Amino acid sequence: MNTVITAPAGAIAAVTVTGVDKVFATRKGEVTALSGIDLHVAPGEFVSLIGPSGCGKSTLLRLIADLDAPTTGTVEVFGTSAHQARLDQRYGIAFQQAGLLPWRTVAGNIALPLELHGMGVAERAARVAELVALVGLGDFASTYPDQLSGGMQQRVAIARALAEKPALLLMDEPFGALDEMTREYMQSELLRIAAETGAAVVFVTHSIPEAVYLSDRVVVMSPRPGRIAGIVTMNLGRTADRADDLREDGAFFEMITAVREALHGSPVSRARGVETR
Repeated sequence: MNTVITAPAGAIAAVTVTGVDKVFATRKGEVTALSGIDLHVAPGEFVSLIGPSGCGKSTLLRLIADLDAPTTGTVEVFGTSAHQARLDQRYGIAFQQAGLLPWRTVAGNIALPLELHGMGVAERAARVAELVALVGLGDFASTYPDQLSGGMQQRVAIARALAEKPALLLMDEPFGALDEMTREYMQSELLRIAAETGAAVVFVTHSIPEAVYLSDRVVVMSPRPGRIAGIVTMNLGRTADRADDLREDGAFFEMITAVREALHGSPVSRARGVETR
């Protein structure tokens, strides 16, 4: 069942964003990218961020990843500051471009973060083998990136992001450059990987169907300055044996409509159970 995942009493949220504003200084003056953001992501929950270009989706992801700092407010990852979570390798991150090193094989790219953090050779080889199998690239461990398709390269990037067993995966449009068939396959693969690892996922996308298919909740953001305009809970009845059938289910199209209405600020959204802000 695809429902909102609520943490057990006393459990620490995967992500807690409280009262966050982000202001950038430009030559023309200050630009407010985010305003008044409050967001909680439970352990193991899949949350997508969606909204118009420039609404601050990627900026919010960067704040969670400690790649930038909020102007005001706080960001915590599993009860620690985003900065400490980065130092502790509490999360993995994947971007739209796989960013693989062309002179390293699939195994070598996946092993890179493990090497940087001093994992021993035998332990590292075992972990890489486990990850190669997890993303379905067992026959390609010795292959170089330029010999892989775009979807395969993204699987390597996901494996690399999972190398240190993070409990949180941050993803910024990782499938945006893929063709539709490969994109749907990778969406199904990501759901499988998230289920097998138990990681929470915060996922940035421009695609409403992608957000609906993947998510427990979809966070709808307003045009700049980015605010959370609504949060749509997915009621899809997903089970492990019918995830691929969801795209043909009436509930799937109803949820697409609910997210689209929330994006356009339609009052009908409230009747569909959209949490508005």
